[in-house]
Amino acid sequence: MNEKLQACLFDLDGVIVDTAKYHFKAWSRLSEELVIPFDAADNERLKGRSRVDSLEYILRKGSLVLDNDTKVKLMDRKNEWYLDQVKQMTPSELAPGVVELMDELRAAGVKVGLGSSSRNAPLILDLCGISNRFDVVVDGNSITLSKPDPEVFLKGAETLGVPPSRTVVFEDAVSGVEAAINGGFQVVGVGSSDSLSQADFVIADFEGFSMAELLSRLS
Repeated sequence: MNEKLQACLFDLDGVIVDTAKYHFKAWSRLSEELVIPFDAADNERLKGRSRVDSLEYILRKGSLVLDNDTKVKLMDRKNEWYLDQVKQMTPSELAPGVVELMDELRAAGVKVGLGSSSRNAPLILDLCGISNRFDVVVDGNSITLSKPDPEVFLKGAETLGVPPSRTVVFEDAVSGVEAAINGGFQVVGVGSSDSLSQADFVIADFEGFSMAELLSRLS
C-alpha cells in the first residue's frame, strides 16, 4: 500500500450511481405542487445537500414559509416518489469503471468508504450489489451537518482509522468538493472541470481510470 494513499471515500449520488435524475423528477413534482419554478440548474445546486437543505432552498426560492410539521410531510412525500424510482435500480446503473477502481484499491490494501448525505444509501448499495465493497458507510442517517461541512468525510476517515491527509475523496458536487477541502482531504472531482475547479484534479468519469493514475496525478 502506498503510504500517501491509505483510504478513499466515495460520494454516492452522481459518483457511484446517477440518482440525480430521480431526485430531479421528485423535487420537480413537489415544486409543481407548491407552484414554485424548479429546473435543472436548481437541481444542480442541490447536489450533495441533505433533503432538509434542499427543501429549504425550494421554499426560499418561492418565498414560502411553512411550519415544521408541513415541511416533514413534504420531505416524506418527495422521498416516497424518489424511492418508487430507486427501487427499480439494478447493478446496470453503476458508473462504468467505478467498481473496477474500488476492487483495485482494496486489492492494494487501500480502505474504501462511502460518504453520502443520502439516507437511502444502504438501499441503493444493496440494489446495486456493492454493499460488501465498503469498509465503512457514513450516510444521512448518521450525520447532523450537510456538505460543505466536512462531518460526513471526517466521520468516515475516523472510522477507518486513517487521517484526512492520507484519504482521497471522490465528489461530483461543488458542496462536496468544498466539504473535502474543509476537512483537509485531497479530492478528485467527477464531472465538469468548470464547476469542480477547486478539486485537486477532475475526471470526466471512471472508465479506464486506475489507482496508478490516481497516485500519479495526486503527486
